[in-house]
Amino acid sequence: MVLGAPWATIMAMITHTRMTTHMAQGMTTIMTTPTGRRMITDRLTLAQWLSPSFPLGSFAYSHGLEHAVTAGDVHDAETLAEWLRIVLHHGAGRVDAVLLCLALRGEDMGETARALAGSRERLEETEAQGRAFADTVARMQGRAVPAHPLPVAVGMAAQDLDLPAQEVAALYLHAFASNIVSAGVRFIPLGQSQGQQVLAGLHQGIAEIAEWAATAGLADLRSGAFGADLAAMQHETQHVRIFKT
Repeated sequence: MVLGAPWATIMAMITHTRMTTHMAQGMTTIMTTPTGRRMITDRLTLAQWLSPSFPLGSFAYSHGLEHAVTAGDVHDAETLAEWLRIVLHHGAGRVDAVLLCLALRGEDMGETARALAGSRERLEETEAQGRAFADTVARMQGRAVPAHPLPVAVGMAAQDLDLPAQEVAALYLHAFASNIVSAGVRFIPLGQSQGQQVLAGLHQGIAEIAEWAATAGLADLRSGAFGADLAAMQHETQHVRIFKT
């Protein structure tokens, strides 16, 4: 209680305290309902699938970034951010998000995803990670999970999660970008703080792509990140390589 405060001010303070308490109690009730708990556990499941600790071998893939760094096209935080922005908005990020959302709706996208891989390494990258994902999820859940290219495998597995397509796609794209940032931090090299700044700067774009992909269709499957595609192709014959792609 504030000494000397006017009566109206005191009543306003009491009302505000009661409203805040009721709101907190309401939120607690929502989060402890079966539906609330299901959403939380589903988010945790998705976070586990897309975590760097999930055994996909993602750390071994640079998505062509290694060649871009070797060629001097990517050499600092600014050029890494621009390279990633193009890949997300116009390349594999955009395509993967649409494939994932279509698979989430029950569409059979496995062969389409394979056909859209722009090079041998791109196909190996998405298929190897997709197989590892399917195998690990099957072991976790005790049920067979089809081995498809990674975005399709994640979309099919996420059909059992009570989460909106936009959220699933956003977290998938964040994991995709995070892995490439990690490759950049190691190979350019960059400081950890710079890497995190690059990733944070991509958040808004990732949210926009995910929102769009949630309602996109087959006609939206197109790519225009030619520099990144060429880097992936040239990496196949690069003499000294640290990453698989």
